[in-house]
Amino acid sequence: MFIDSHCHLDKLDVSHYANGLDELIDTTYKAGITEMLCISVDTEQFPQMLKQVSAYDFIHVSAGIHPLGVKEASDFALLAQQAAMEKVIAVGETGLDYHYKPETKEAQLDSFLHHMQIADQVQKPLIIHSRSARQDTVDLLRTNANLEVGGVIHCFTEDQDMADKCLDLGFYISISGIATFRNAESLRDVIKRLPLDRILIETDSPYLAPVPHRGKQNEPLFVPHVAQLIADLKGVTLDHVANVTSENFYRLFNLKQSKK
Repeated sequence: MFIDSHCHLDKLDVSHYANGLDELIDTTYKAGITEMLCISVDTEQFPQMLKQVSAYDFIHVSAGIHPLGVKEASDFALLAQQAAMEKVIAVGETGLDYHYKPETKEAQLDSFLHHMQIADQVQKPLIIHSRSARQDTVDLLRTNANLEVGGVIHCFTEDQDMADKCLDLGFYISISGIATFRNAESLRDVIKRLPLDRILIETDSPYLAPVPHRGKQNEPLFVPHVAQLIADLKGVTLDHVANVTSENFYRLFNLKQSKK
Protein backbone atom coordinates (compact mmCIF):
# COMPACT_ATOMS: atom_id res chain seq x y z
CA MET A 1 0.00 0.00 0.00
CA PHE A 2 1.45 3.32 -1.11
CA ILE A 3 0.15 6.88 -0.87
CA ASP A 4 1.07 9.53 -3.42
CA SER A 5 0.98 12.59 -1.20
CA HIS A 6 1.28 15.15 -4.00
CA CYS A 7 0.05 14.82 -7.57
CA HIS A 8 -1.76 16.96 -10.13
CA LEU A 9 -4.23 14.51 -11.65
CA ASP A 10 -5.99 17.27 -13.56
CA LYS A 11 -2.75 18.13 -15.39
CA LEU A 12 -2.08 14.61 -16.69
CA ASP A 13 -2.27 13.66 -20.36
CA VAL A 14 -4.51 10.59 -20.19
CA SER A 15 -4.89 10.08 -23.95
CA HIS A 16 -3.07 6.72 -23.75
CA TYR A 17 -5.80 5.40 -21.45
CA ALA A 18 -8.91 4.28 -23.37
CA ASN A 19 -11.21 5.49 -20.60
CA GLY A 20 -9.17 8.54 -19.68
CA LEU A 21 -8.55 9.62 -16.11
CA ASP A 22 -10.93 7.05 -14.64
CA GLU A 23 -8.86 4.23 -16.15
CA LEU A 24 -5.62 5.79 -14.92
CA ILE A 25 -7.04 6.01 -11.41
CA ASP A 26 -8.33 2.43 -11.52
CA THR A 27 -4.99 1.10 -12.82
CA THR A 28 -3.12 3.03 -10.15
CA TYR A 29 -5.35 1.78 -7.35
CA LYS A 30 -5.09 -1.84 -8.48
CA ALA A 31 -1.28 -1.48 -8.49
CA GLY A 32 -1.34 -0.71 -4.76
CA ILE A 33 -1.37 3.08 -4.69
CA THR A 34 -4.45 3.19 -2.52
CA GLU A 35 -4.67 6.91 -1.76
CA MET A 36 -3.66 10.10 -3.52
CA LEU A 37 -3.68 13.79 -2.68
CA CYS A 38 -4.55 15.88 -5.74
CA ILE A 39 -3.06 19.34 -5.38
CA SER A 40 -4.75 22.57 -6.39
CA VAL A 41 -2.68 25.44 -7.79
CA ASP A 42 -5.37 28.08 -8.36
CA THR A 43 -8.92 28.93 -7.38
CA GLU A 44 -10.19 29.15 -10.97
CA GLN A 45 -9.45 25.54 -11.91
CA PHE A 46 -10.31 24.09 -8.50
CA PRO A 47 -13.99 23.34 -9.32
CA GLN A 48 -13.06 21.30 -12.40
CA MET A 49 -10.33 19.43 -10.51
CA LEU A 50 -12.77 18.64 -7.71
CA LYS A 51 -15.36 17.39 -10.20
CA GLN A 52 -12.84 15.04 -11.82
CA VAL A 53 -12.01 13.21 -8.59
CA SER A 54 -15.13 13.67 -6.48
CA ALA A 55 -16.35 10.11 -7.07
CA TYR A 56 -13.27 8.59 -5.43
CA ASP A 57 -13.16 8.55 -1.65
CA PHE A 58 -9.49 7.50 -1.73
CA ILE A 59 -8.49 10.65 -3.63
CA HIS A 60 -8.21 13.72 -1.42
CA VAL A 61 -7.72 17.28 -2.61
CA SER A 62 -6.08 20.49 -1.46
CA ALA A 63 -7.05 24.12 -2.05
CA GLY A 64 -4.38 26.66 -2.83
CA ILE A 65 -2.72 29.18 -5.12
CA HIS A 66 0.76 28.23 -6.36
CA PRO A 67 3.41 30.90 -5.70
CA LEU A 68 4.13 31.16 -9.42
CA GLY A 69 0.44 31.83 -10.06
CA VAL A 70 -0.04 34.53 -7.45
CA LYS A 71 -1.76 37.67 -8.72
CA GLU A 72 -2.24 41.04 -7.08
CA ALA A 73 -5.98 40.40 -7.13
CA SER A 74 -5.88 36.78 -5.92
CA ASP A 75 -9.24 35.85 -4.39
CA PHE A 76 -8.36 34.68 -0.88
CA ALA A 77 -12.00 34.82 0.23
CA LEU A 78 -12.84 32.25 -2.43
CA LEU A 79 -9.79 30.21 -1.42
CA ALA A 80 -11.03 30.15 2.17
CA GLN A 81 -14.40 28.82 0.99
CA GLN A 82 -12.71 26.09 -1.04
CA ALA A 83 -10.38 25.17 1.81
CA ALA A 84 -13.35 24.63 4.13
CA MET A 85 -14.87 21.93 1.91
CA GLU A 86 -15.08 18.43 3.35
CA LYS A 87 -13.02 16.72 0.63
CA VAL A 88 -10.22 19.25 1.07
CA ILE A 89 -7.64 18.01 3.59
CA ALA A 90 -4.86 20.59 3.09
CA VAL A 91 -4.18 24.21 2.18
CA GLY A 92 -1.79 24.79 -0.69
CA GLU A 93 0.23 24.43 -2.80
CA THR A 94 1.56 27.64 -1.37
CA GLY A 95 5.00 28.91 -0.49
CA LEU A 96 7.76 30.87 -2.19
CA ASP A 97 9.55 30.50 -5.53
CA TYR A 98 12.18 33.12 -6.27
CA HIS A 99 13.86 30.97 -8.94
CA TYR A 100 11.40 31.76 -11.71
CA LYS A 101 9.64 34.91 -10.46
CA PRO A 102 11.79 36.88 -8.02
CA GLU A 103 9.99 40.03 -9.14
CA THR A 104 6.77 38.80 -7.47
CA LYS A 105 8.44 38.25 -4.09
CA GLU A 106 6.17 40.61 -2.15
CA ALA A 107 3.00 39.18 -3.67
CA GLN A 108 4.24 35.66 -2.90
CA LEU A 109 4.98 36.56 0.72
CA ASP A 110 1.52 38.08 1.09
CA SER A 111 -0.11 35.01 -0.45
CA PHE A 112 1.86 32.65 1.80
CA LEU A 113 0.65 34.57 4.86
CA HIS A 114 -2.95 34.42 3.63
CA HIS A 115 -2.62 30.65 3.18
CA MET A 116 -1.29 30.32 6.73
CA GLN A 117 -4.22 32.30 8.09
CA ILE A 118 -6.71 30.21 6.11
CA ALA A 119 -5.04 26.99 7.25
CA ASP A 120 -5.47 28.18 10.82
CA GLN A 121 -9.13 29.03 10.21
CA VAL A 122 -9.99 25.62 8.76
CA GLN A 123 -7.43 23.70 10.85
CA LYS A 124 -5.85 21.90 7.92
CA PRO A 125 -2.12 21.42 7.22
CA LEU A 126 -0.12 23.40 4.68
CA ILE A 127 1.42 22.08 1.45
CA ILE A 128 4.57 24.17 1.00
CA HIS A 129 6.63 24.81 -2.13
CA SER A 130 10.03 26.42 -1.56
CA ARG A 131 12.59 27.15 -4.26
CA SER A 132 15.47 29.61 -4.00
CA ALA A 133 13.68 31.07 -0.97
CA ARG A 134 15.08 29.03 1.89
CA GLN A 135 15.54 31.75 4.48
CA ASP A 136 12.23 33.51 3.88
CA THR A 137 10.39 30.18 4.02
CA VAL A 138 11.92 29.25 7.37
CA ASP A 139 11.46 32.77 8.76
CA LEU A 140 7.75 32.81 7.89
CA LEU A 141 7.20 29.35 9.34
CA ARG A 142 8.96 30.38 12.54
CA THR A 143 7.07 33.65 12.83
CA ASN A 144 3.77 31.80 12.48
CA ALA A 145 4.69 28.68 14.45
CA ASN A 146 1.90 29.50 16.90
CA LEU A 147 -0.68 28.46 14.29
CA GLU A 148 0.24 24.82 14.91
CA VAL A 149 -1.50 23.47 11.81
CA GLY A 150 1.71 21.84 10.59
CA GLY A 151 2.24 20.71 7.06
CA VAL A 152 4.75 19.31 4.62
CA ILE A 153 7.62 20.71 2.59
CA HIS A 154 6.83 19.10 -0.74
CA CYS A 155 9.37 17.92 -3.30
CA PHE A 156 12.21 18.59 -0.87
CA THR A 157 15.59 19.36 -2.49
CA GLU A 158 17.31 21.43 0.19
CA ASP A 159 20.25 20.68 2.50
CA GLN A 160 20.42 19.11 5.96
CA ASP A 161 20.26 22.47 7.73
CA MET A 162 16.95 23.33 6.03
CA ALA A 163 15.61 19.85 6.77
CA ASP A 164 16.52 20.14 10.44
CA LYS A 165 14.87 23.55 10.75
CA CYS A 166 11.65 22.32 9.13
CA LEU A 167 11.60 19.19 11.28
CA ASP A 168 12.17 21.28 14.41
CA LEU A 169 9.12 23.34 13.45
CA GLY A 170 7.05 20.17 13.24
CA PHE A 171 6.85 19.87 9.47
CA TYR A 172 7.09 16.71 7.42
CA ILE A 173 9.44 16.28 4.45
CA SER A 174 8.14 14.89 1.16
CA ILE A 175 10.50 13.10 -1.21
CA SER A 176 9.89 13.01 -4.97
CA GLY A 177 11.46 11.37 -7.99
CA ILE A 178 14.20 14.01 -7.99
CA ALA A 179 15.97 11.90 -5.36
CA THR A 180 16.47 9.14 -7.96
CA PHE A 181 18.30 11.44 -10.39
CA ARG A 182 22.00 10.80 -10.90
CA ASN A 183 22.98 14.33 -9.82
CA ALA A 184 20.98 14.19 -6.54
CA GLU A 185 23.67 12.63 -4.36
CA SER A 186 23.55 15.43 -1.79
CA LEU A 187 19.78 15.01 -1.46
CA ARG A 188 20.21 11.27 -0.96
CA ASP A 189 22.66 12.01 1.85
CA VAL A 190 19.99 14.15 3.52
CA ILE A 191 17.38 11.41 3.13
CA LYS A 192 19.66 8.95 4.92
CA ARG A 193 19.53 11.20 7.99
CA LEU A 194 15.83 12.05 7.91
CA PRO A 195 13.68 10.25 10.49
CA LEU A 196 11.46 7.85 8.58
CA ASP A 197 8.46 8.78 10.71
CA ARG A 198 8.55 12.32 9.25
CA ILE A 199 8.80 11.40 5.55
CA LEU A 200 6.07 11.40 2.91
CA ILE A 201 6.46 10.18 -0.67
CA GLU A 202 5.11 11.86 -3.79
CA THR A 203 5.29 11.94 -7.56
CA ASP A 204 4.33 15.57 -8.30
CA SER A 205 2.75 14.07 -11.43
CA PRO A 206 2.89 14.87 -14.27
CA TYR A 207 6.32 16.33 -13.49
CA LEU A 208 9.65 14.89 -12.31
CA ALA A 209 9.27 11.24 -13.28
CA PRO A 210 11.70 9.06 -11.29
CA VAL A 211 14.37 6.85 -12.78
CA PRO A 212 13.77 4.60 -14.77
CA HIS A 213 10.96 6.74 -16.24
CA ARG A 214 12.83 10.04 -16.31
CA GLY A 215 11.93 12.12 -19.34
CA LYS A 216 8.43 10.66 -19.53
CA GLN A 217 5.20 11.94 -18.06
CA ASN A 218 5.09 11.11 -14.37
CA GLU A 219 2.11 9.27 -12.89
CA PRO A 220 1.09 8.20 -9.37
CA LEU A 221 1.80 4.66 -10.59
CA PHE A 222 5.51 5.47 -10.25
CA VAL A 223 5.54 6.42 -6.56
CA PRO A 224 6.90 2.98 -5.49
CA HIS A 225 10.19 3.93 -7.18
CA VAL A 226 10.58 6.76 -4.67
CA ALA A 227 9.75 4.43 -1.80
CA GLN A 228 12.28 1.88 -3.05
CA LEU A 229 15.03 4.48 -3.11
CA ILE A 230 14.29 5.43 0.50
CA ALA A 231 14.26 1.76 1.48
CA ASP A 232 17.65 1.23 -0.16
CA LEU A 233 19.15 4.31 1.50
CA LYS A 234 17.90 3.30 4.94
CA GLY A 235 18.48 -0.43 4.66
CA VAL A 236 14.86 -1.39 5.29
CA THR A 237 12.22 -3.18 3.23
CA LEU A 238 9.99 -1.55 0.66
CA ASP A 239 6.94 -2.67 2.63
CA HIS A 240 8.29 -0.94 5.73
CA VAL A 241 8.71 2.37 3.89
CA ALA A 242 5.25 2.02 2.35
CA ASN A 243 3.65 1.35 5.72
CA VAL A 244 5.47 4.07 7.66
CA THR A 245 4.99 6.79 5.05
CA SER A 246 1.30 5.89 4.85
CA GLU A 247 0.99 6.14 8.63
CA ASN A 248 2.73 9.52 8.43
CA PHE A 249 0.20 10.69 5.85
CA TYR A 250 -2.75 9.66 8.01
CA ARG A 251 -1.21 11.32 11.06
CA LEU A 252 -0.42 14.62 9.36
CA PHE A 253 -3.82 14.96 7.70
CA ASN A 254 -5.79 13.44 10.59
CA LEU A 255 -7.27 10.70 8.42
CA LYS A 256 -8.36 7.12 8.74
CA GLN A 257 -7.60 4.63 5.99
CA SER A 258 -10.27 4.94 3.34
CA LYS A 259 -11.69 2.09 1.33
CA LYS A 260 -12.72 2.00 -2.32
